[in-house]
Amino acid sequence: MVTVGGNTWNNDYKKLLHLIKTAFQNNIPVGAICGAVDYLAKNGFLNHYNHTGNSVDAWKGYENYHAKSSFFQQQAVTDKNLVTANGTAPIEFTHLILELIEFDTSENIKKMMYMYKHGFYKYCEKYGNPFR
Repeated sequence: MVTVGGNTWNNDYKKLLHLIKTAFQNNIPVGAICGAVDYLAKNGFLNHYNHTGNSVDAWKGYENYHAKSSFFQQQAVTDKNLVTANGTAPIEFTHLILELIEFDTSENIKKMMYMYKHGFYKYCEKYGNPFR
C-alpha cells in the first residue's frame, strides 16, 4: 500500500484508517511520503518502526505518536514492512519501495533510480544505451 503526500491528510478518513491498520496487522508493505507520514504519526502507526518524515517537530501535538527516538533525519527510511520519506525524496522513496517489494534485482533497481535521478544520457554514459 502506497500513501502519497499532500496537504489533505489532516482529515479523519475512517475507511483509510481501517485499510492502513489492516495492512500493518497483516505485514503488508506500506509506503508513506510527505503528509502521508504525518497521518501515520498522528494515528500511532510509527511507534514501533524506525522512520522519517518532513519534521518530527510537526508532530508534537500528536497524542498517539511516541517514537521521537526512532525518527531519523534522512530522505527515506525502511524498517520491516514500512518505507517512509519526506516530501523532497520521491526518488529515494521509490527506490526503497521497489526494494521492499522485490520488484527487480537490487542492481537493476539501482540502475533505474540512477537514470531517474541523473537523466537518460548520463545513464547511457555510465551503463550504455539500453536501446542498442
